[in-house]
Amino acid sequence: MIINENILQAMGAEIENYNISENIFSEGDNPNHYYQILEGKVKLNNYNEEGKEILQNILEKGQSIGESLLFMDKSYPMNAVTTTNCKILKLPKAQFFKMLEKYPETWMDINRFISENLYFKQIMTQNMCSQSPAVKLKILMDYLKSSNRVKEPFSYQIPFTRQQMANLTGLCVETTIRTLKVMEKKNILKIRNRKILY
Repeated sequence: MIINENILQAMGAEIENYNISENIFSEGDNPNHYYQILEGKVKLNNYNEEGKEILQNILEKGQSIGESLLFMDKSYPMNAVTTTNCKILKLPKAQFFKMLEKYPETWMDINRFISENLYFKQIMTQNMCSQSPAVKLKILMDYLKSSNRVKEPFSYQIPFTRQQMANLTGLCVETTIRTLKVMEKKNILKIRNRKILY
């Protein structure tokens, strides 16, 4: 959890329900609220000139959405779209800054989350430079597993679909599926009931 729910609600945050595939905000919108996921998953994406989706990240329960833009006078450079039904705490921007003054300890939580996001972006930018699909997928899975306490082989279930993994790594889904099968034969991962264990 980024910020304690009780603090957010004490500052005037309201719970909003979203259906699957619903926009929370769109590219070009002004950031006027702090959003924190109570239930569900949200993807951050863009579309290129050909209309292909570029997946930037997938966020889940306890994470905030687009919080770094609240500190800048710029519009959102991406869309936030629900991938499941969601409950989201929504706090107006002015109240968000009052909360930071009233509860200074929340600064550390925000800074930690922004730092994690920057780290993920740097890992994925470095990942885009690789020509090997197996290396791209391994870097993504290493990053995802790094936040898991259990480090044994095949102990972590990758929380993304093959399509999402393809979008995050810049691969096509066919290449992703083929590469994952090769990686399984090399005992790098296991596939059980279509779930990827790494």
